[in-house]
Amino acid sequence: MKMLRVAAVLFFLAPAGAWAATNGPAIVSQDLPVGVSRTTAGVAAPHRFDLVGLHWQGSGSVLFRTRAVAGKWTPWRRAAPEGEDQPDRGTAESGERPGWRLGNPYWVGRSDRLEWRIRGKVSRLRAWYVSSPTEHSTLRSMSMAGSPKIVTRTAWRADDEILRGTPRYSGRVYFAVVHHTAGSNAYAAAQSPAIVRAIQLYHVRGNGWNDIGYNFLVDKYGQVFEGRIGGITRNVVGAHAEGFNYGSTGVAVIGNYGSTSITPAAQRALVKLLAWRLDVAHADPSSLVNWSSGGNPKYPLGSHLRLRAISGHRDTGFTSCPGARLYAKLRDIARQVAATGLPKLYSPTAVGILSGPVKFAARLSAPAPWTVTVKSFTGAVVATGRGTGSAVAWTWNSAGAIPGSYSWTIEAGPDTRPASGTVGQTAAAPPPAKVPALLTGLTLDPQVISPDGDGIEDALTLSYTLSARASVTVTVKDASGLVVATRFANQLQGPRRQSFSYTADGLADGRYTASVQAVGQDGRSSRLEAPFGIDRTLSGLMLSLPALSPNGDSVDDTIAIAFTLAVPANAAVQIEQAGLVLATVFAGVLPAGTSQFSWDGVLPAGFAPPGTYDAAVLVDGPFGRSRHAVSFTVSG
Repeated sequence: MKMLRVAAVLFFLAPAGAWAATNGPAIVSQDLPVGVSRTTAGVAAPHRFDLVGLHWQGSGSVLFRTRAVAGKWTPWRRAAPEGEDQPDRGTAESGERPGWRLGNPYWVGRSDRLEWRIRGKVSRLRAWYVSSPTEHSTLRSMSMAGSPKIVTRTAWRADDEILRGTPRYSGRVYFAVVHHTAGSNAYAAAQSPAIVRAIQLYHVRGNGWNDIGYNFLVDKYGQVFEGRIGGITRNVVGAHAEGFNYGSTGVAVIGNYGSTSITPAAQRALVKLLAWRLDVAHADPSSLVNWSSGGNPKYPLGSHLRLRAISGHRDTGFTSCPGARLYAKLRDIARQVAATGLPKLYSPTAVGILSGPVKFAARLSAPAPWTVTVKSFTGAVVATGRGTGSAVAWTWNSAGAIPGSYSWTIEAGPDTRPASGTVGQTAAAPPPAKVPALLTGLTLDPQVISPDGDGIEDALTLSYTLSARASVTVTVKDASGLVVATRFANQLQGPRRQSFSYTADGLADGRYTASVQAVGQDGRSSRLEAPFGIDRTLSGLMLSLPALSPNGDSVDDTIAIAFTLAVPANAAVQIEQAGLVLATVFAGVLPAGTSQFSWDGVLPAGFAPPGTYDAAVLVDGPFGRSRHAVSFTVSG
């Protein structure tokens, strides 16, 4: 009987898996018995380790401590004090460990044993041990205009071979989330790269994430490390604040700052990093952001809250992160960020369509001379606007501009980071050289378009029938009857049904009339006209997933619905099938700007059955209620 008990313990303590990177850190997992807490001498780890994290199944909680190789035990710690350091729900990255609760990676220094205590119901328990040796070598770093020195992934020896998937990007970065990492503050500057390597290995091999969860990390010595792969100036979606990863950048200060203050060196580096990164995004560090949660235990799917542009992790979920001491400094840090690297340019926009008025706008941190420059694809300057003040406001009348893509730049002196973008589009292929003669059956579909480039009702399809060969001219008139655009003139077309797309480039929102005139070879003429409208109140509707699988396995269980309103408007977000409204996700007045909502696949009668559905957004605009919709599928 005694030998059977020993055999059972050895079975439970057998490693569940092990990986080792060549000449780098290694990770081993070990299943632990859950019948009783192990608080007497603990268990020996499969190998000596520097970082440890626990995973468990069940509603209970786990405490642990570790023994250094010198023999000293650490204090008892909660396995997951920052439980919402997670990818967003519904992503493949979030579903790699279904049913497991993921503890945080703790840097403990060189250790060899583990003890644990269980509180409540825990059915399985697994430890992940990471060995990450310290390398005493000079770290190569890089810097850009205004940035701190940043230790690149190559310099801290990130393991790109273990990465999963490809980076995800958001359209913009609107805010930053500040974190601290779990574990000891007693580390040397030379150990910081080893800590970052260990966190990456735990996040990828242990948690099953695509890469390290943070976009940047800062140590107590002021060293800044590049985090998740994808480009430090690009809007990489991290896995650091469940429900709030999209549209944010995550910065973790290495160490625990619940009762310990951040060092002056770390604070200086954090300020300079945030000042530079938010400047790259042209985001005002003193601003507030309206945001919709992608779902987490504190803020359910679709919850709305107002975040500071520099927020702490605890602002987005049930967590003490980034620690009471560091959190208390965030307002002062935000003030320092706002005052660092001035002058700055905030919220640049270019609104309008080529061949009409294009309005440029931005805010400056202080009054200054500014210039807006528009160039053709050849690099030739086609328009310039200038002014002085803290508000950039200039309109380019692009009537007569050759169809194509134009670049624009807003500049406010050599010390201000310029903003840039594009307007217009590549010229469409010319329509067929065939056109009707005596005109019948003019139709416009849809009758209200939203030419904003999001692929939904961007263009008008104009169709008519000619009974004989004719020369055709198509023009557009405004509400006063003035011709404001010519689609084509005196084009010969044959006797058949004709259709073409019209994108209304350059026309502002309003009411218009499409006029088609045909002149036959026998001298007969015919004219037909039909009204249409342009309304860009609603734009940019997109879904986070093409297919939803609401089966509770944490993989593709929710779908995010995002769109932009040009002005405040009454709106509804709903799930439809075959023209029937099955669920209303949101109904009410929304402010101008980007909004995001999520749906978990649940209908009043339960989970949505497999099939094709529409995510529809309805908005009350100048032409009544407009509807944009994107289809997606639900699988079992």
